Amino acid sequence: MSRVLVVDDDRTVSDVVARYLVREGHQVEAVADGAAALQRAAARPPDLVVLDLMLPGMSGLEVCRRIRDLGPIPVIMLTARGEEGDRVIGLELGADDYVTKPFSPRELILRISAVLRRARGPLPSQLRTRLADGDLVIDTGAHEALLRGQPLSLTAREYDLLLYLLRHPRTAFTREQLLDQVWDWQFGDVSTVTVHIRRLREKVETDAANPTRLVTVWGVGYRYEPIEAGL
Repeated sequence: MSRVLVVDDDRTVSDVVARYLVREGHQVEAVADGAAALQRAAARPPDLVVLDLMLPGMSGLEVCRRIRDLGPIPVIMLTARGEEGDRVIGLELGADDYVTKPFSPRELILRISAVLRRARGPLPSQLRTRLADGDLVIDTGAHEALLRGQPLSLTAREYDLLLYLLRHPRTAFTREQLLDQVWDWQFGDVSTVTVHIRRLREKVETDAANPTRLVTVWGVGYRYEPIEAGL
């Protein structure tokens, strides 16, 4: 059972989302503004936050930034159609996913389940795998990535993308392929991939403006270029 914090000033939306989540076996708490959300998240961090970007007072983007400062709490944003700029900013702030209003409650529940699975990491029964390329190491058993021996602060979606690319070195993928193969999205905004590549470069590259690992393949997409021979 997971604890989900729903942040939306629309009571109807909150009630519908809460009802579906409870039906799936989750515990739910709903608040209507950003200040209350931050207070609850700080007092008792939830397993996941469903966050509307259009909130009274403090913006949803500011709430997202402050929640990410509290720790690796997964965040799914609710956005209105046409708010692509806000979606991109939210992803850059560390949100794990977004759903566009009006949305299907069932789609939202599926997205929540997928993000929670990724955040929990592999099951104990799964074999532990360690992938390494020079000073970059991913331990799938610990669900952890390290650079020069120091843990990287990655969202669940960033971790999934880095792991997938490291497992397929020197293979060029389109953004559509990465959406589908990494996150099992048959639909979605391909700018999501662009945002997460940029965030990963800031964390794993010596010079994010001139990446040597997460390289752009012009006209195609991206590939992982190992620094060690034989990977």
